[in-house]
Amino acid sequence: MAQPKNPEKHAAYLPKEKKSTKPFHDTPMLDQLESGPWPSFVTGLKRLAHENNMMVDLLGQLEYSYKTRLGYWKGGTVSVFGYGGGIIPRFSEVASMFPESKEFHTLRVQPPTGNHYTTKMLRQLSDSWKKYGSGLIAFHGQTGNIMFIGTTTENTQHFFDEINEYGFDLGGAGPCVRTSMSCVGAARCEQSNCNEMKIHRLLVNDFIDDMHRPALPYKFKFKVSGCPNDCMNSIQRSDMAVIGTWRDDIKVDQAEVKNFVAKKGRKYVIDNVVARCPTKALSLNDDDTLAVDNRNCVKCMHCINVMTKALSPGDDKGVTVLIGGKRTLKIGDTFGTVIVPFMKLDTDEDYDKLREIAKNVIDFWAENGLEHERCGEMIERIGLVNFLEGVGLDVDPNMINHPRTVSYIRMDDWDQEAEKWMQRKQQAVG
Repeated sequence: MAQPKNPEKHAAYLPKEKKSTKPFHDTPMLDQLESGPWPSFVTGLKRLAHENNMMVDLLGQLEYSYKTRLGYWKGGTVSVFGYGGGIIPRFSEVASMFPESKEFHTLRVQPPTGNHYTTKMLRQLSDSWKKYGSGLIAFHGQTGNIMFIGTTTENTQHFFDEINEYGFDLGGAGPCVRTSMSCVGAARCEQSNCNEMKIHRLLVNDFIDDMHRPALPYKFKFKVSGCPNDCMNSIQRSDMAVIGTWRDDIKVDQAEVKNFVAKKGRKYVIDNVVARCPTKALSLNDDDTLAVDNRNCVKCMHCINVMTKALSPGDDKGVTVLIGGKRTLKIGDTFGTVIVPFMKLDTDEDYDKLREIAKNVIDFWAENGLEHERCGEMIERIGLVNFLEGVGLDVDPNMINHPRTVSYIRMDDWDQEAEKWMQRKQQAVG
């Protein structure tokens, strides 16, 4: 059996006094995972096992799984009063061997918008989970939830009642609207183009019943990113992505551009900023100022990320709405497709319009989606035009499902279609 290279290092993470009453199982295979130079999750589980009998048997069952190369968890039904989702049931198939971990359910709990926590809030959650669960917590998965991993059926209700008393609610699990995520946004980031936390809270509050009582074809995720950097992976990992953007020109501080060029050199700026613009919208003038062809800018954020002091988003801010992003399922990975190229979010009426778009999308998908079919897969099956008609949105030439990759664009009947679009826009304004 391989021994940890630095046993003292791992021992330092363990409590000095063992409070759990159950003797530890022999775990030679798990011990090997502590033998490398990096921190191991096994050390964390052992630390919790010093204080919790459930974790003692969990380590025993995990070792047994490693030895037999089989998993021994099965699902079931566990819920709190009034809810149909939010809990992932796990029952052990080897409960006779490891009785303390025969039930090891996970509760999904909604995080604050932008993942803003106070230390008091974190201590409250940790104390409640130590009282009713295993102590194992994950902040955060792609689902967005705080994952409280490992409790019994009886303690599920007790834990929920306690955290609900001080303001926390269960997230989504199953065929429902899932917990939303938003970036830190305007609270800390100068690239923000919208009120991410307001959008997040608006969508969650409006669809809370669809989150707690699963009744949809499959899961539906909202994610909100304040700029096209998309720190929330919304375009890849959400059925409805709201991404902050701008529609006027990039703001350029030419004095800062010159300072950047003087510091880094012209070659660096040309190689790492100008040449990496995907649409060749940038050029460096002879006097070390930067020229921007804003008409061809696709808001990729690269130049702004590199030259943060010199470049920044424009002033006419709003959001782009995309539908259909998801990881692998029936038709493979998909990115979101633009259904609203730009909309302002300045007034209550603007937010009502966003809410209406979300409602129409979910209602149409709920009626037309197949079982276990994500919204993007439904669009792929029925066609984008049929989807737009179903949710009441007009076709817009700015709607795209992937960035430009070739310079050839068919122009057949372009003038006639453009004229129709202009007429529709004028009628909408008039």
